[in-house]
Amino acid sequence: MKRIPWYQGRLWHGMDLLGWLRLLVRNRFAVSPSRWPLAASITLASAVNRLLRSVQHSRFGQRVGQVQITPDPVFIIGHWRTGTTMLHELLALDPGHRPPTTYESLVPNHFLLTGDWLPRRLWFVLPRRRPMDNMRMSFDRPQEDEAALCLRGTPSPFATVAFPNRPTQYARYGDLESLTSHQRTRWQRDFRRYLQELLFRRPGRLVLKSPQHTFRLKTLVQMFPDALFIYMVRNPYVVFPSTVHFWTTMYTFHGLQRPTLKSLRQDVLDTFLAMHEKFEQTRCLISPERLYVLRYEQLVADPVGQLRAIYDHFEWDGFQGIEPAARRYADRSRRYQTNRYELEPAERAEITRRWAPYIDQYDYR
Repeated sequence: MKRIPWYQGRLWHGMDLLGWLRLLVRNRFAVSPSRWPLAASITLASAVNRLLRSVQHSRFGQRVGQVQITPDPVFIIGHWRTGTTMLHELLALDPGHRPPTTYESLVPNHFLLTGDWLPRRLWFVLPRRRPMDNMRMSFDRPQEDEAALCLRGTPSPFATVAFPNRPTQYARYGDLESLTSHQRTRWQRDFRRYLQELLFRRPGRLVLKSPQHTFRLKTLVQMFPDALFIYMVRNPYVVFPSTVHFWTTMYTFHGLQRPTLKSLRQDVLDTFLAMHEKFEQTRCLISPERLYVLRYEQLVADPVGQLRAIYDHFEWDGFQGIEPAARRYADRSRRYQTNRYELEPAERAEITRRWAPYIDQYDYR
């Protein structure tokens, strides 16, 4: 696997100091010796992030608190590797939409203070391509919000990437339903504050992408009763190996331990099934006109047509204005080569058995 140059940043370089220290203590400082220099550099960066966060709050805090989140967001949900990134980038073509950028997600503690000048000076710390799938990266491209919450110090299962050989971090924050009332209220407050900061910097309809939110429909609908949801589905015989590859890459590049990957395949099998079951249990909370189910295969075959269908379903205006940009994006995406995987017969049989409800419901037999 390709090595990251020493000068390129890791996820945790954008973390708040208090959140970073809590993560270290929670995992008993179980950093692999080869990652000690990395941990030291993260500690230094997190201290700077904390200082800049305090300056940002002093300068903008009161005005940020007055920002109204309106209209309610659009949430792109679905399992990892089901095409959520592609759809996020297509919806971001609309100037009225407001996705978090990569800089706002990976440097979430002070982007109001530094977002207009620091990305130009830190261009070299970001890989030009995502290691797991070779998609282009830049600080201004759309990015998911779960990383931002984690780096701001909000408990999140995403923190598992830092210590992949330890049990899942903050597992109860997956669906939020087993939290105490105080813990849930605090999570909602932290999430809302981040969204207010995004809109303070640039208004628009928030378009948020996070597979983890698929577990959280109950809470999200309570927070945003008029939110819209787009649920991505994909051939599970491709999703499984692609997800295993995704987490292997994330743990290897961004982990503070040398990953053993002992339980990774089983974890992917369990999480996919749990996500499908949770979505089916809670999708009734969303009225049909506010939910759109989209197959990855349809999106790849006809990005422009599927984008138009989404606009029609939600009765949005302005598709004609973004159609030329969508066609250019579709032309570029046709040249993109996806990874190819071969499943062992035993793995294929296990997927067929364990994920049968999903396979049958979406006709992937």
